Formats: sequence, C-alpha cells, structure tokens
Amino acid sequence: MTNRATQWRQWGKEGLELLPGLALTAIVAWAGLWLSEWLGRSVLGFPKSPISGISMAIVVGLLLGNLLRLPRLFSAGVKFALKRVLRLGIILLGLRLSIGDVLKLGALGIPIVIICIAGGLLLTQLMGRRLCLSSRLSTLIGVGTAICGASAIVATGPAIEAKEEEVTYAVAVIAIFGILAMFFYPYLAHLILGANPTSAGLFLGTSIHDTSQVAGAGLIYKQVYDAPKALDAATVVKLVRNVCMVLIIPLMAYDCRRRVAAEGGQCPPAVNLRTLFPTFILGFLALAIVRSIGDATLKSGLAWGLLNGTGWSWLTANVEVVATDLLAAAMAGVGLGTSVKQLAGLGLRPLLGGLAAACAVGGLSLLSILALSALGIG
Repeated sequence: MTNRATQWRQWGKEGLELLPGLALTAIVAWAGLWLSEWLGRSVLGFPKSPISGISMAIVVGLLLGNLLRLPRLFSAGVKFALKRVLRLGIILLGLRLSIGDVLKLGALGIPIVIICIAGGLLLTQLMGRRLCLSSRLSTLIGVGTAICGASAIVATGPAIEAKEEEVTYAVAVIAIFGILAMFFYPYLAHLILGANPTSAGLFLGTSIHDTSQVAGAGLIYKQVYDAPKALDAATVVKLVRNVCMVLIIPLMAYDCRRRVAAEGGQCPPAVNLRTLFPTFILGFLALAIVRSIGDATLKSGLAWGLLNGTGWSWLTANVEVVATDLLAAAMAGVGLGTSVKQLAGLGLRPLLGGLAAACAVGGLSLLSILALSALGIG
C-alpha cells in the first residue's frame, strides 16, 4: 500500500506540473481561433473567415514564446501538449475513418512515400556535397525532411554516429522549413491540385516534415476550404511515412556499421526496432476498426452497444470535435516551443541544405500526385 500511495502522489505531482503549460496552450489555441474569426469577419468583412484559427494559434504562440520570457513552470505542459496531446488527437481522428478508408488512403500514399523518401535522401546527399556539409548532417536533414522530422533525426543520430551539434542543426533546420511549409503548402495544394481534398491531403502528408506540422497543415486546409477529407488523407499518409523509420534507419545503421568495421573503428550502437515503431498508430487503427464495426452493426439493424443510430452519430461527431481541439492545443505548443533566436543562429549552408531537401521532397510529391491523377488514380 505504501508503494502504491507513493506512486499516486508522484503521479499527482507530475500532473500538477503539467497544468500551467496545458492551460497556456488551451488559452493560446482559443485566442488563435477567436482572432481568426475577428480578423476575417469584423476587420476584413468576409462572411466566413479566410484565416485559419490554427495558423493564428501558432503565430500567437510564437509571439508569446519569443517576445516574453515565459517562466519554466510552463515548459513541462507545453512539451506534453506537443507530444502526448498531439498523439491523442491523432488517435481520436481514427474514429472518423473506417479501416477500409485507412487502407485505401494508405495504399494511395505508399508509392508517393517511397518516391519522396528515396529521392529526398539521394538529392539531399548530392546537395550536401555541393555545399560541403558533412555526410552525417546531410543524412540527418534528409531523413528529417523525407520521413518524420525531429523524431527521425533523433533516432538516426546515434545510428550514424552524428555529433550533438549536427543533430541540433538538423532539428533546427527541419523546424524552420517544416513550419514554413505548414503555413504555405495548404494554399499551394489548393492552387495546383484544385478542389481535390484527397490529393491535397496526400501532398501535405508526404511533403511536410514533422507529424505536428502535417496535422497543422491538414487542419488549416480543413478550416479554410471546409474539406475534412484533406486532414484524413494527410494523417493516414503521414502515419505511413512514420512507419518507414523502422525500415530506413536500420539500413542506415547497417551501412554505417559496415563502413566503420571496414576502417577498424568502434561501431555505433545497434538500433532497437521496437523503439522506432510509433505505437500511437495502433491506437489510430484501433479506433478505425471500432468505427467500421459500429457502422456495420448499425447498417445491419443491430445496435452498437447501447447506442442507436443517433447516439452513434453524436459520439463520432463529438469525438471529432475533441480531436480537433486537442490538435489545436498541440499547434499552440508548436508556436510556444519554437525559439526564433536559436533558429536565427544557424549558418547559411545548413539552411540551404534544408531548403534543397524541402524543395526536393515537395516537388517529388507534387509530380507523383499529378502523375497518379493523370492515370486516373486517386
């Protein structure tokens, strides 16, 4: 009993430490949504605001986090929102889709993901040589751009014996171009791909770096163009990219160990595949299965538990609202957790390398989607 009581007290203490930061992200998210409506309707006079509340939440977070020196008591909650709250929001989005929808969107995205990862890694290495970047830094920028942002960089760093400053540089570069893409790509997707939310979602999910940035871009597209299918497609395809870490990073680690062994040096540590797999994907798939079972039982005239058709519709609609609110809070955390001062301290060459990687992956994604559309796929 003593150990259990101690554990409960520890959890209570940790929960209290998270509250200030979580409250701040919720306030910033609400402020962003309110500002977007006020600017779009009251100031600009549009019947529906063309400004995304998610965009404004990130901007408000950036201003607060960089113009004011926020006390450390907010740090734990902001980090929790950026990681755990984001993942919970994505898991809850699974209830929007049947497992058939997930498999269909995933199958559409697989060839584009393969092209973007392979082309992005290759072109980044070539550009890195032209810019005289180390092969390790080029690799880190490449995996961060092509696979899944900072998570891929942090996982790849030890596998290729990257220096601490190389990992830091790569994460900062990915943050810069990922945030720019998050703001710009939803509008670019609508301009080039037309009013096709599935194609737009495929582009956002395969070209933007970090999971949080893809979620933000999908929400922006959904809000501005009233197209929730874009968020669905972007989320599913990004999860496919995340799973690719399990394949790509061990291959890089093997190549690094092979080269080091040939030179007679000390090999980097082996990669633990279990730690690479993003387990929150399983939660997303589980809720998609629940959605499929619920829809099927209602169509067949059976009740899903104690719910009738109206109750099931109410549940799925409200879970979607909760998921969107959680993702909005996570996007506020993106703004609050981004240090402009740190990003400004980067050298020019890593920035050019990051720009080249972002353009390569974005260009390959667009070309692949246009080619599939021309073939009548998607």
